[in-house]
Amino acid sequence: MDLQKIYATRFEEKELPLKNKIWTVICNNFFSRFISKNDTVVDIGAGYCEFINNIQCQTKIAIDLNADVKKFANSDIQVINESCMAMQSLEDNSVDIVFMSNFLEHLLNKQQVFETLQEAKRIIKPKGKMLILQPNIRFLANNYWDFFDHHTPLSDRSLVEVLETLDMQIIKNYPRFLPYTTKSKLPKGTLFIKLYLHMPWIWWLFGKQAFIVAEK
Repeated sequence: MDLQKIYATRFEEKELPLKNKIWTVICNNFFSRFISKNDTVVDIGAGYCEFINNIQCQTKIAIDLNADVKKFANSDIQVINESCMAMQSLEDNSVDIVFMSNFLEHLLNKQQVFETLQEAKRIIKPKGKMLILQPNIRFLANNYWDFFDHHTPLSDRSLVEVLETLDMQIIKNYPRFLPYTTKSKLPKGTLFIKLYLHMPWIWWLFGKQAFIVAEK
């Protein structure tokens, strides 16, 4: 499967400025409450680096097998082209935060999901956190499979179960958080996004992605 060709068709580079504006607002107005400016943050499956480019922290690391990630990463980001199941460049208990967005569903099966979460736990310091933003199959029905490279069905409940199996403590579980994609019909202005993030009752109307925070 030519993933680079699929992604080039799905995500046009001309859309990146808008996506970065959206992620800047989400990082500053929501994710920042879980991340300190002194933290070391690892973004697994960094893709176009919308999160890791825009989050405020001391040390930024992007993990992705795609060598093209370096084209999108800011100069202050260390890019590591290694498997999410074998991050050999990162030592045990060495990072504060591991972040994953719209990534686990692309893994081939639940064994790979388990091994990825297990490896993420390995590199997190005690009391460090895992932040997972994930399409929630409970609220997507057949739409979950609209993307050709989605392989593994996951819900907030199944993620909580596997994280607890790994002895991670669930700090927050929002079954409904963000809409499924940035291509939704909702307005994308920064003011609207700020309002959306500060009105959780709206999440229950439009949210199709879960957000989970788990502590080691």
